[in-house]
Amino acid sequence: MRLDAYDVDWGVRGSRILTEVALTADPGATVGLLGPNGSGKSSLLRLLAGLGRPDAGRVLLDGEPLADLPRRRLARRIAVVHQQVSPDVDMSTLDVLLLGRIPHRPRLAALRATDLDLARRALADAGLAGFETRRWSALSGGERQRIDIARALLQEPDLLLLDEPTNHLDVRHQLELLEFLAGSAITVVVTLHDLDLAAQYCDKIVLLHQGRVVAAGTPVEVLTPERVRQVYQADADITVEADGRPRVRFRRTRTPPAGPRSVT
Repeated sequence: MRLDAYDVDWGVRGSRILTEVALTADPGATVGLLGPNGSGKSSLLRLLAGLGRPDAGRVLLDGEPLADLPRRRLARRIAVVHQQVSPDVDMSTLDVLLLGRIPHRPRLAALRATDLDLARRALADAGLAGFETRRWSALSGGERQRIDIARALLQEPDLLLLDEPTNHLDVRHQLELLEFLAGSAITVVVTLHDLDLAAQYCDKIVLLHQGRVVAAGTPVEVLTPERVRQVYQADADITVEADGRPRVRFRRTRTPPAGPRSVT
């Protein structure tokens, strides 16, 4: 699936959050949305998912306006993983996973054995085999994150939108997730804070600052020391490896401790 956003504006209560934002995700590509807190990444992701409408501009899926597509059709094509998933859900882990199969079942249809098999397989793939009856509220943050990603994949989407999916994951599961996304045929748009991970696994990066696109392109085109300093107000050493991808290493900021004041 191809995703395009053109000149997207959006705000709330008179405050402009996004201004003239443009984005393209080619079929099967992994696009990273980067930017500091408050730059508009999560807001843009919601608009791309159809969870809100832009004040101006357009979002297209394979050339069709997102606003014109029926909700059920969207649910079959787009899956969303939110940054924070509430722990206050009185459901079993298996029931949470099965939410991902709802768009593929006829309305009011009973649960199918195929759906159960797919859910149990997804649970095993997430490294959580045997968790079927665990209560959602009893899981750790990382376990809930892995289940929510598995739930999204059970939707069999053409477009996967993830908001900071690595936040609660340990290093191993961060790398496994990003390897999977980079190698899948699904079109992926993912918000990330770790610039080095984005550089290693994203085909394209869209860098936001104060609700505007500062740069868009390949990681090596977007991630320069000057641009990182401009957007993040931090100094970074960026080198290009043999595979053509940049490595980002931030410099430690040393603030000398205040010495004792002399009394005169």
